[in-house]
Amino acid sequence: MTREPLLPLLARGSVVLAAGAHDALSAKLAERAGFDAVWASGFGISAVQAVPDANILTLTETLEAVRRIVDAVRIPVVADCDNGYGNAINVMRTVGEFERAGAAGVCIEDNDFPKRCSFYAGVRRDLVAVDEHARKIEAATAARRNPAFAVIARTEALIAGLGVEEALGRARAYAAAGADAVLVHSKARDFGELAAFAAVWDGRVPLVAVPTTYPGVTAVELSKAGFRMAIFANQALRAAIVAMRDTLGEIRRSGRAATVEDRIAPLEDVYALVGVPELEANEQRFLFAGSEPPRAVILAAGFEPQLMPLIQDRPKTMLEVKGRTILERQVAALHTCGVRDITVVRGYRKEQVAAAGVRLVDNDRFRETGELYSLLRARDALGGPFLFLYGDIIFEPAILARLLASRADVAVVVDRAFHDAYRAGLAPAGGPFDLVVTETPPNGRRFVAPEGGSRVLRIGPDVAPEQAHGEFIGMAMFSADGAAALLRVHDELAGGRAEGLERASMTHILQALIDRGQPVTAVDIHQGWMEIDSFDDYRRAWAEVAR
Repeated sequence: MTREPLLPLLARGSVVLAAGAHDALSAKLAERAGFDAVWASGFGISAVQAVPDANILTLTETLEAVRRIVDAVRIPVVADCDNGYGNAINVMRTVGEFERAGAAGVCIEDNDFPKRCSFYAGVRRDLVAVDEHARKIEAATAARRNPAFAVIARTEALIAGLGVEEALGRARAYAAAGADAVLVHSKARDFGELAAFAAVWDGRVPLVAVPTTYPGVTAVELSKAGFRMAIFANQALRAAIVAMRDTLGEIRRSGRAATVEDRIAPLEDVYALVGVPELEANEQRFLFAGSEPPRAVILAAGFEPQLMPLIQDRPKTMLEVKGRTILERQVAALHTCGVRDITVVRGYRKEQVAAAGVRLVDNDRFRETGELYSLLRARDALGGPFLFLYGDIIFEPAILARLLASRADVAVVVDRAFHDAYRAGLAPAGGPFDLVVTETPPNGRRFVAPEGGSRVLRIGPDVAPEQAHGEFIGMAMFSADGAAALLRVHDELAGGRAEGLERASMTHILQALIDRGQPVTAVDIHQGWMEIDSFDDYRRAWAEVAR
């Protein structure tokens, strides 16, 4: 995100107006209100952690808060770094960390450690020696990588009651040490004390004011006096406290939220501030081909005799791998990618199939029918965009995310690693495999698929391994048009009483679509999944799958 640096703003004629922010949301509000810059307030960042502004928060805690503020806005962010978190050497690290975090500058004050908020009454307040703080400022300017990164020196001489002459002496020393601006803090009730300071300031670097205790001063008056930046450091935080206290008190008194609805922000305002419109746009771009997430159908009806007695009392999809069943892992991956309308087609040992939040459909003819028949048991879920996956595969959620990002009407996930393994003599045992031939042959592990994916020419167990460009992993997605095409071809074949249709696999119907001119697109991956089809597969899953 490109941000305007602070120093050019300080060089312009008018006063730079900065609003104090205590978190990313308040920074966004400051930006939308039209402020020139954000002051990442140490007072405010401490307050929202419910601790005093007294060096209780560490550098790391403040840095994380500033990083979130920086990420939220485009205008410059100045970080209130108290006394630099130590001596001159500590200051050098402080500058490096905040510069890397994206801040436009830092402000370092001459309070001793631990500092005390400028306005706390009755607490001990000591300042470091002038030359010590000057060395901190010199170290800060030496540590910055970008000369546009602003180093603001702050003196608390007026706060400590040391008078204008002491404040002038400190400000001049800090300017001579390389400070880009000097913040002169005051707790006077009017602007007179600062006006007197500015009247004798030599103008070597710009002056910064924080009109907290003298709120009546205007930006025009500050500008005429010679100040180039005004920081409204804590007004937003204090306003938020009043609003929250009054709102919560009213709800507690009345016992219902309706009594405050006319004085709180509509939810739509919150959505706009936190980026919900951008979230929706990104979901449509990267997760779903349409405006709504597709439904999912998990095909988990089959019986695999080679896995007996492992599946004596449960179907394969309910086999546990490190504390979670295969089905639970699949449902969790779907949820992670925003797919929540899930139908599971069960058959063998159907009473054992269970997962929270899924719809169950039965294929009681599982011994004599194939995957396509199981899919059609869930025909109600096929009336729009949908995806299907075999109930015996474990996969990285990133694979599912890539599939969901496809714009194809029919997309199938193809593992190109099969091609490499076969040519290296390392093809997996077993089979037959659902293999794929595409119009774009791979050329090793550095294969880069064409934008939009490769068109599938052939798919299924009839593809010879030496001809295959990859392996279909048992996961595919259909747009609304793709789903309509699948149902149309199925009904056409069923009406013609195609021999063996009830026993057809999913690759049979995919090949039928291809043969009728329907484009089927490969979503290419390289490993990241496994199928549980044997005892060896199951042992490998326990050995390799992370919890």
